[in-house]
Amino acid sequence: MDKIWSMLSDPNMQWIFLGCTLLGLSSGVIGCFSYLRKQSLMGDTLAHAALPGICIAFMLTGIKSIGLFLIGAGIAGVVATFGIGYITRNSKLKQDAAMGIVLSGFFGLGIVLLTLIQHGEYGNQAGLDKFLFGQAASMIASDVISMTVVCVSLITICTLLFKQFKIISFDPGFARGLGYPVAFLEQLLMLLIVVAVVAGIQAVGVVLVAALLITPAVSARYWTDRLGLMVVLSGVFGAVSGGIGTWISASVSNLPTGPVTVLAATLLFCISILFGPQRGLVAKRLLRQRVKQRYNRENERLLDGNVKKEAAL
Repeated sequence: MDKIWSMLSDPNMQWIFLGCTLLGLSSGVIGCFSYLRKQSLMGDTLAHAALPGICIAFMLTGIKSIGLFLIGAGIAGVVATFGIGYITRNSKLKQDAAMGIVLSGFFGLGIVLLTLIQHGEYGNQAGLDKFLFGQAASMIASDVISMTVVCVSLITICTLLFKQFKIISFDPGFARGLGYPVAFLEQLLMLLIVVAVVAGIQAVGVVLVAALLITPAVSARYWTDRLGLMVVLSGVFGAVSGGIGTWISASVSNLPTGPVTVLAATLLFCISILFGPQRGLVAKRLLRQRVKQRYNRENERLLDGNVKKEAAL
């Protein structure tokens, strides 16, 4: 506890802790809908698609500005979503194949542009490759404030449109019959995923940010069958992962925050898959034992009844 309080007493570490916690919270909330709509790969696709947007923003401006990088990454993510939709509508390929094509194509373009920047006559390009794996320690107050605004906006929109997102996640046809603008809501949900991915790039990186979208949601699924509680638990798991990742990386020198945060989320998933009250392995084992014991008791009761009938005869 002394180490935790000493860590939180550092102003820079307070910003990093707040930023990573809010990032995990918002990613966990929006990731539930992506997971339920069977679009788990979408977050990974959008994260990798953001890399060329970051590189192009730097090549056009020559400035390492988080705001400009977020704009470039956001535009690249939107282009990637339209590309996936175009491939799906105009070919016989399914959505997972389209996402794989867009992911590899955009990420390959990003690596090429990053190599050109590092070997070209661009000044102030040092540290640009940190967006691959994230560098939470480089966040300053303005970055965290921007991230806070984004995260609060994501959570607010998901709260206000919870019923609509719930219906289109389970039964889009029923939502269309009720008169909801399903196409608009699906594009809005995709845009929110893009924003969540872009917000987490600096802390976790384009390679690992998808884990914060999906892992907390999958972990929460093992604890409940109610979507509302699942969304809350997913946000809590994401926030706890961000806090634990920040604390461990601050306690050990030269340990990156992003990968540790993902490992913390994975640890919570392992705990959930073991001890989840309904779908956990331990719960299933205990249920099988209770059913077996009940079956044995019923057989013993029937045998005792038959023995008494034979004795009476």
